[in-house]
Amino acid sequence: MAEFLYRTGRWCARRAKTVIAAWALLLAAAAGAFVLFGGTLTSAFSIPDTPTEAVTEQLKDAIPAAAGGTGSIVLSTEDGAPFTAEQQSQISDLVAQAADVDGVAGATDPFATEAERDAQTRAVADGRSQIETARGELEAAQVGIDLARQQGADPAELDAQQAQIDAGLAELDAQSAALEQGATLLELAQGIRMVAEDGSAAVVTVAFDEPQMEVAPETKAAVTDLFGGATDNSDPVAGVEIDFSSDMLESVPSVFGVGEIVGLVVAAVALIIMLGTLIGASLPLLTALVGVGVGAMTTMSLSGVIDMASVTPVLGLMLGLAVGIDYSLFIVNRHRRQLKEGYDLDESIALATGTSGNAVVFAGATVLIALAALNVTGIPFLGLMGSVGALCIAVAVLVAVTFIPALLSLAGMKILRRKERAAIAAEHPVPETAAEHAPAVKAMRTPSALLRVVVGIGALLVVAIPALDMRLNLPDGSSEAHDTTQYQAYATVAERFGEGSNGPLLVVATLPGSPDEAQAQTAQVQIAQALADQDGVVAVAPIGASDDRTVAAFQVLPETGPTSEATEALVHTLRGLEIAGVDSIGVAGNASGNIDISDKLADALPVYLGVVVGLSLLILILVFRSIFVPVVATLGFVLSYFAALGGVVAIYQWGWLADVFGVDSPGPILNFLPTLLVGILFGLAMDYMLFLGSGMREAYAHGVPARLAVVHGLRAGRSVVTAAAIIMIAVFGGFVFSHSAMIRPIGFALAFGVLVDAFLVRMLIIPALMHLFGEKVWWLPKWLDRLLPDVDVEGAALERRHPHVEPKEAVAAR
Repeated sequence: MAEFLYRTGRWCARRAKTVIAAWALLLAAAAGAFVLFGGTLTSAFSIPDTPTEAVTEQLKDAIPAAAGGTGSIVLSTEDGAPFTAEQQSQISDLVAQAADVDGVAGATDPFATEAERDAQTRAVADGRSQIETARGELEAAQVGIDLARQQGADPAELDAQQAQIDAGLAELDAQSAALEQGATLLELAQGIRMVAEDGSAAVVTVAFDEPQMEVAPETKAAVTDLFGGATDNSDPVAGVEIDFSSDMLESVPSVFGVGEIVGLVVAAVALIIMLGTLIGASLPLLTALVGVGVGAMTTMSLSGVIDMASVTPVLGLMLGLAVGIDYSLFIVNRHRRQLKEGYDLDESIALATGTSGNAVVFAGATVLIALAALNVTGIPFLGLMGSVGALCIAVAVLVAVTFIPALLSLAGMKILRRKERAAIAAEHPVPETAAEHAPAVKAMRTPSALLRVVVGIGALLVVAIPALDMRLNLPDGSSEAHDTTQYQAYATVAERFGEGSNGPLLVVATLPGSPDEAQAQTAQVQIAQALADQDGVVAVAPIGASDDRTVAAFQVLPETGPTSEATEALVHTLRGLEIAGVDSIGVAGNASGNIDISDKLADALPVYLGVVVGLSLLILILVFRSIFVPVVATLGFVLSYFAALGGVVAIYQWGWLADVFGVDSPGPILNFLPTLLVGILFGLAMDYMLFLGSGMREAYAHGVPARLAVVHGLRAGRSVVTAAAIIMIAVFGGFVFSHSAMIRPIGFALAFGVLVDAFLVRMLIIPALMHLFGEKVWWLPKWLDRLLPDVDVEGAALERRHPHVEPKEAVAAR
């Protein structure tokens, strides 16, 4: 591989304009594909084979009208007064128009619904009164018949009258039973309101034809535009504020905000400080932007044929920027060092591509494999995220080993500072041997090494403690920024209608046999009562039944919000509920679906973590030809991972430093973040381990004592790893202040994970442990040593095949 990359770098340097033109064409092609074939993104997530999906499929067959997704439009008067008659009329007109939108099954008029509820309540009272009146009349007639019998009236005639009275009483009993069943259902549903008790707020529920995860964004947009749009604040009803729940909006995270720009500026500053020139600093940034452009727009061009979550291309952007800058930096830094040692320009570009480029390819491959392995979780949207991330990593590697050599060729010697160029012209230095080049070093002291291990591991364990309390879910309206319409809708509903109104549950009961109408009605009341008797249930309302009356659906209003632990417990309780005469109970709805996704992700995490840990051990054994180094490096990754999760939980779930990080409403952690973090952080941790550990291995292979080799490798690689880590932290950290509730914790987890892994694990704990174990660090069974191929990550063999030839004029000058 190193030889191939050497030739590739030399070819790209000699045909710089051709290579640059080729990448420009690729970028243009990706942009064209995006414009022509790019579709829409979704903020919804689904996983097949979950209980919620099963119930949804059941409803599609049994009660199609109840299987569609829903969204809420929240209206409230600006002055807090009840809606006026004119406002109610205008809102009702908008509801009627919304019901006619393509893809909308219906829209609920809150005022008509409350009026109907009031009418039903009155009808129950009137029905009871009429039944009592009729019963009184029949009882009076019964008294008359009894008196007539005593007076000896005709028995046959009295028997006929008695039969009529008995039939009337039986009919009244049946009517009364049916009326009381209706009254019971009406009473159980009292907590489900569409208009607030003070009349100042109302909720319009929009029902869609398709299930929640399949509703077309255009359908939602048509409804929100009808009610005034989500962003233009042009409310069509005077004096009424209109907000939309997160179910009504397809929010695509913005790519570049202030935070992202600040992150890139910090990365640029770090590059300028390390490389010393604007040209040198601009090359990694330029190549990263080209790579991200190709990768991200190629990904977006597939969104027309693949259901893609809105966070997916943003993830590719984050990774592409971070690793694109870092990988290019490794090659540019090696090239600059070689130029200062007297290498010719073309010779240096080729050698830097063959050596550092080889390490970049190997490091990129580890990240790519870890991300692609997300497909083994069996979770489609997560596998797609991994595939997109892997694509962006692959593009970043290709850019680094082809585009960078071309740009370096055009930049020439200007990649160096003026003083450095002048020194080269005056001295023509001869490259030093490894021993001459390395400064005099001393092995670290054993007590100091022991202290580093204890302090470093102790700090990571303390930071990881909050991870023990981690709760997973998808963000809802409460997690959004407080100035968004999603949050305002959530807050208004929670305040005026109760927390549970933001996440009602859809409960489906399956009845045995072929019940008639009376049996189905009785079962419906029995089920509703059983549901209402559960702790945490505020109200229950029947919403439909199948034509054969074997499937009944209910809306259950929980006491707590959709992401609370109590609601999660309630979902599991309802699914385990046993009701006499009922075959099964299922639960669906947004809150239920999110709980199922979180549960399945949590189940998949240990498997994926095991795959990644095993992969880590194999790769590092292959690279370092050691047992100790892979084990310690992998355990270090595990520590970094849980420390990163601990930081996320402390800030985004517990609310520590919430003001600093812009966390308006702490809550559960994004449910796919822990799994995603495994793949990304593993790859980055292996990058740093390769760039530091390979130097230690090389020094040891050249005869340097094991403990001194640790210091040699650390000193040789720490500057570039430090710069690379700072750049990673800056790029990822820029997304911490994104406007998207999904992106913020991902950005923080990656930035914090890189911070602790690079500076605590790779440059503090692992070198200290390697010092403590001395020569045992590089032990490898002989049989395994014979089986393993020789992986020359740093390209040392390439340097021996292409030794630097000192220019004749430099020799003559001496």
